[in-house]
Amino acid sequence: MRRLVAAAESAAIGYGGVSLVARATGVSRRAITEGLKELSQQKVSHETAISQSRIRRKGAGRKRTVDKDPAIREDLDRLVDPTTRGDPESPLRWTCKSVRKLAEELRRAGHAVSYQTVAELLHEMDYSLQANQKTLEGSQHADRTQQFEYINRRAQRYLKQGEPVISVDTKTGA
Repeated sequence: MRRLVAAAESAAIGYGGVSLVARATGVSRRAITEGLKELSQQKVSHETAISQSRIRRKGAGRKRTVDKDPAIREDLDRLVDPTTRGDPESPLRWTCKSVRKLAEELRRAGHAVSYQTVAELLHEMDYSLQANQKTLEGSQHADRTQQFEYINRRAQRYLKQGEPVISVDTKTGA
């Protein structure tokens, strides 16, 4: 859409418009020229300009960090594994480690990664992020393990039936 607007402006200016608009907007001369071709051929209507036109070829652009560094997923899993909560085969898996600290540990191991990428990878690996909980000794419910196992069995049953599952962890105030 930006190239079409830049192309329309350069067409309105006339001779030298492409260079002038390119300098003023930062849109490349090539993109403006392509936009002028599209405008002149009336190839792109107003409704389809946003949805159908592409600036880059399909598959072009920056490659995902995981594609450039496949070992990152395995190293992340190794970092998270000791603090993983829940059964690995269960739909309920979570970690208490912060994505920023995980990203920092991965960077120390030689991976170029941001905390946003770590969060995306954990999501792809079916992890849920949970905040650390401050607990008082002996304050956990006596049946906590049984409660978790019951919820897990119910969640697995509904997921097998194709039903959505929402798990809400609530705390009561003291």
